[in-house]
Amino acid sequence: MRAIKGPAYLGIFVILGLAPYYLSAYNLSLLGRFLALSILAVGLVLVWGWGGILSLGQGVFFGLGAYALAIHLKLAGLGRGELPDFMQWSGMDHLPWWWQCFHSAAFSLAAVIVVPMLAAAGLAWLVFHRRVGGVYFALITQALVLAFATLLVSEQPYTGGFNGLTDFSTLLGVTLTDPKVQRGLYWVTLAVLALAFAISVWVLDTNFGKLLLAIRDGENRVRFLGYNPVPYKVAVFALGGALAGVAGALFTLHVGVISPAMVGVVPSIEMVVWVAVGGRESLIGAVAGTLLVNFGKDWVSSAMPEVWLFAMGLLFIIVVAVLPQGLSGLASLLFRRGRRAGTSPFLIGNEEAVAVPQTTEKLP
Repeated sequence: MRAIKGPAYLGIFVILGLAPYYLSAYNLSLLGRFLALSILAVGLVLVWGWGGILSLGQGVFFGLGAYALAIHLKLAGLGRGELPDFMQWSGMDHLPWWWQCFHSAAFSLAAVIVVPMLAAAGLAWLVFHRRVGGVYFALITQALVLAFATLLVSEQPYTGGFNGLTDFSTLLGVTLTDPKVQRGLYWVTLAVLALAFAISVWVLDTNFGKLLLAIRDGENRVRFLGYNPVPYKVAVFALGGALAGVAGALFTLHVGVISPAMVGVVPSIEMVVWVAVGGRESLIGAVAGTLLVNFGKDWVSSAMPEVWLFAMGLLFIIVVAVLPQGLSGLASLLFRRGRRAGTSPFLIGNEEAVAVPQTTEKLP
């Protein structure tokens, strides 16, 4: 089975890599955005699906990575000593010291990963060290993302307030509005997703991944066997935070704006829905769920804007009540039925195989 997964995943990424040649510019732009979000979904599979840590606050780490890059992009479009427009409107006469650090592209790109990772690790250590988990941790993260979004809105002189940061023109001297650059950005996003996917597969295949699964299914038993679950939970939560930060930075490059509305409570809950739809234990399922839900959101909200929130709620209810394992669980079910029927269809999920005829005839 493992021998089939590698070529299958490779085939999927090759098809996605050829998307600029068969998709319109608009649909390619949407696909690039949603692939960036898929990086966060892959991290959430590690945190929730394998670590058993339900986080309703991934928007915090998504936002930290996004704002880290957005500050650099904002400064890159200004002359030395100039202030962003929203700072001038707020009556500021000098650039805050912590903004000045983001003049450096290297510092900004490092901050995209390091800042969300350290924030996630710090939160996880403080909470898990006290053996707080389950629904209490989910509520803590939801309260944290609400506080984060409120802080961004209230500190308008430093963050742009409700409007956020926008009007980006260049990155590393490259004009972001150039169609060729947009196509290249799509391929960079896909490459980062493939790297995140490969790292996640490797992590889950190590003893660390096996211990994560054991902690999820019986934390007290793992502790009884002599393992301290806290470092493992902190590590996986930090990894999920880092992937969320990278996703936020790439998403900002694609859409050209980042604001508190994109990192608040509702977006953070939607992130969980993507993974639930695809299957919280399946990496490829999380990617599929992210693409499916977001393309559906674009289509429904364009045709009937007032219906989307109801559709999202209905979708979540259906997944919880009918498909608790998401699309990957449905794929596994169809796979098992196919085997019993005599043919194993190629399906993407927790179990995959090529179409191999089954026979009960005895060999001579």
